[in-house]
Amino acid sequence: MARFKTPSVEMVKLLCDSGSTNYATASAALHELAVALTLPLKQGVMKGDIIGGIFEPIKFQPGAAIEFPLDFLSPGSEKDYVAYTIPNQGRIPERHVEGDFVMVPVYDVGCSIDWNLKYARDARWDIIGRAMQVLESSFVRKNNNDGWHTLLAAGVGRGLVIYDDAGTAGLFTKRLVALMKTSMRRYGGGNSTSINRGKLTDLYMSPEALEDIRSWDLSQVDDTTRRQIFIGGGDTEAALSNIFGVNLHDIDELGVGQEYQAYYTSTLGGSLPGSKVETVIGLDLSKNDSFVNPIRQEIEIFEDPTFHRQRRASMYGWGEHGFSVLDSRRILLGAL
Repeated sequence: MARFKTPSVEMVKLLCDSGSTNYATASAALHELAVALTLPLKQGVMKGDIIGGIFEPIKFQPGAAIEFPLDFLSPGSEKDYVAYTIPNQGRIPERHVEGDFVMVPVYDVGCSIDWNLKYARDARWDIIGRAMQVLESSFVRKNNNDGWHTLLAAGVGRGLVIYDDAGTAGLFTKRLVALMKTSMRRYGGGNSTSINRGKLTDLYMSPEALEDIRSWDLSQVDDTTRRQIFIGGGDTEAALSNIFGVNLHDIDELGVGQEYQAYYTSTLGGSLPGSKVETVIGLDLSKNDSFVNPIRQEIEIFEDPTFHRQRRASMYGWGEHGFSVLDSRRILLGAL
């Protein structure tokens, strides 16, 4: 986390003062340090997630009702409209079939970290910076989990799992992409001339599934594409980032035995057809009308003066937000 590695002279002074034996000096400095670290920490939370390109953050003013009207639906299509929200902290996402609007609940999220005052007194920014990284990572992980749990619940609720019946179990094929494109169109609502009809734009899978592309032979792709796959993709890049106009993404939490795969099967009760072993998630991100992240209060960082008697400094933060899939037809599950 480079922004904490080269602090300014002013930040170093604040850090040293926060470790002062003078309580008034230490308290004032710790408060200023918390204020100074709030912005970079919030930026880190936004940059480090794997949901930022999916959910749209929407800030609400205090007292505003967090509701989303459904007046964009065509008369008679209300029965096809299913939304999913997280009802409260730590709860499994719930299904809503609404007629006029969806109320999205928000909840508090928080975390804290503390360190010995001698590290502040000695200006050990490397240690304090690592503490801030842990604090940031806690918020990032919470956001990632809540967002993806909501997506997976919406996918399971649809009761559709698309798979290539001719493909080897666990092997990612381009036929699966084609089948999911067609299925998103068929089951996304509307007809050939509908403005908001479903369209598969992004596909999320495990790193192993995405690496299967490197094993495609001439029966799957031409020589030019095979060369592109062979020389492309470093440690942080996919071998191929787009197939049939669908963007491909890999996330570590998907795959056999991984966290989101376990949540899909164990917590949500999802199943895989036949001999298939892992899940892929297809999304329609062509319109910003379904995946929302309402924010009642952005993350704020505060100092905790009660730790001074233990010769420790502590910071804690909290925010208030929620996640919702307003229209489950924008998500489709596949299986490898």
